[in-house]
Amino acid sequence: QILYLKPPWTLANLLKCYKKHWMAVFGYVVPRSLLSTIECLSKHLYADKPFDSSTVRILLQESKKLLHAFSCRSDYNGVLPQAYAEVTKLCETLREVRAALVEQDLSEDIMVLSENAACEKMEDTMPNLQGTEEKELPPSFHLAQENRHQEIWSVLEGVWNTMNLYSVELFQKLDPSAVTMAAKASFEEAFLGLQKLLAAVRDIREGIGR
Repeated sequence: QILYLKPPWTLANLLKCYKKHWMAVFGYVVPRSLLSTIECLSKHLYADKPFDSSTVRILLQESKKLLHAFSCRSDYNGVLPQAYAEVTKLCETLREVRAALVEQDLSEDIMVLSENAACEKMEDTMPNLQGTEEKELPPSFHLAQENRHQEIWSVLEGVWNTMNLYSVELFQKLDPSAVTMAAKASFEEAFLGLQKLLAAVRDIREGIGR
């Protein structure tokens, strides 16, 4: 009789009921700090904008947290364990998809870098053309070279920024105090860092394989 919204409920209705009756009812069943989880789910699920993978990951983690809290009270005729298992499965699927996308992007960028490096090496080993007809190169050639170099640096910067974002996110989860603001590395440092990264990734993959 005193319920904020009468059944049957939609998910949006349930979240509103949670917030309305949190202090008087649900706060006595689960930790009251979980109100932030309810607000997070309500804010993002009905924001009327597409999700990115990071938002989906947060929503899944918050959902697991809420389901786990209520499961400590009861399994609700087996409904909660089943729901928890489904959300966990979604988390694993999202993790696999994100890992595959990162690996694909990194492989494509490295392939482009390798091709460009091979072209540059070939240019360095070519003898200088001293013939009278080929002594002066057309301006369009220099412009094309400059554009190609800018493209190479653009690819490097994209890879470097992506790795920085994932690194910051990872270290924030492990130890938020370990993340400090550092000066932006140069492109040359980025390239050297990528070489070390490739070797480290190979070692990790071999270790996982063992």
